[in-house]
Amino acid sequence: MARTSFCDSKPLLDLHKKADERRAPFRSLANVYGPVDRWQPVDVGLQETRITSVKMETDHRWERRLSAQKNEGILLGIHEDSRTRSAAGCVEEPVLLHPFSLQGLHSLQALVPGLLRHEVELALEKLDLIWDRTYAWDIFLEMMRTQTQNSFPNADLPRHFTDATRAILVDWLIQVHELMSFQEETLYLTIHLLNRSLHHIKVATANLQLLGMVCLFIAAKKEECLLPEVSALCYLMDHTYTKHQLLRMERKVLCGLEFNLTHCSPLHFLILLASIARCSAKVVWMARYLLELSLLEGECVAFLPVQLAGAALCLSRRLLKEPPTPEGEAAWCLASSINVGSETALLRIMHILATAAAKAHSRETCATFLKFSSPETMNVSRHPELSNAPSLLGICT
Repeated sequence: MARTSFCDSKPLLDLHKKADERRAPFRSLANVYGPVDRWQPVDVGLQETRITSVKMETDHRWERRLSAQKNEGILLGIHEDSRTRSAAGCVEEPVLLHPFSLQGLHSLQALVPGLLRHEVELALEKLDLIWDRTYAWDIFLEMMRTQTQNSFPNADLPRHFTDATRAILVDWLIQVHELMSFQEETLYLTIHLLNRSLHHIKVATANLQLLGMVCLFIAAKKEECLLPEVSALCYLMDHTYTKHQLLRMERKVLCGLEFNLTHCSPLHFLILLASIARCSAKVVWMARYLLELSLLEGECVAFLPVQLAGAALCLSRRLLKEPPTPEGEAAWCLASSINVGSETALLRIMHILATAAAKAHSRETCATFLKFSSPETMNVSRHPELSNAPSLLGICT
């Protein structure tokens, strides 16, 4: 196997470099969900007057219920008329935006308070994800729709591709992504394309590294302004594969995915939720660390991006145990109403993330741990609470 291959024990790059040598960790994506020429400037003052409260209509199918864990958040759910069975075999209440059913999405606006809509608009505008608040709510609804596309019914992998092999490949891709100084969105799109490719394309075990590099190359074409040369990508694989093989695999992946590269990153939901909930910088960094750890966990493939983001943010708040304030708790309850999913699913994700975080420092796939151990990320991966696995699991169960 090549010297720089993903299964080599030698690290691809030094992630202990100085803070000023590292790139900015997050790039806001303006114009991701719509063209600029359709967004005409409007008077903000006039727009403020349009924001009115939405009256909640009584409907026996819907109920607002507190989370089972110390009133951490409020979830919207469906009455037990329509229960679904999870991949683990347990019965749980379905999410509002079920991966395979969009019924009720058009009435989402009527099911949440007008204050939530206002906060979503402010958050998207503050994050520079929109030019005009007029389309903010429509963009948010489109994000909720988009996340259900190309979702996975379960986390099953091809027989020759185990969770351990997948974790090694993802860890290697994280290192290459860091070396290339790509944007964070590129990494999440890469892993999404990899997961889809494994379900739609037959790939030999010997070509898994090539498949991962091709997914990164395709994601970079969609998200980045500057692209590496194909020869540079072959060099990173120590010329194990030729340019012709890489370009041929790229055609195979694009045809297998029918050129559909749509993906709403869980990172977008995380930043949006954190902004609405008025979370501190350390809470956000911890949540981003936990969210990136989910990329290594095969079990997380079957969950929606908004569920992953909500669980990472909730677990981050519990780990850091920052002193609560009335304003902060009210903002968190408002933000948690966006976490549309069953409590069972969210707690399951928190359990997976807690286990992964407790073992991250001792695993061979530790690129994410090193990445978030620098001062610019507030050393969140070295937080003492993360290494206490029994305590973390006790919180999540």
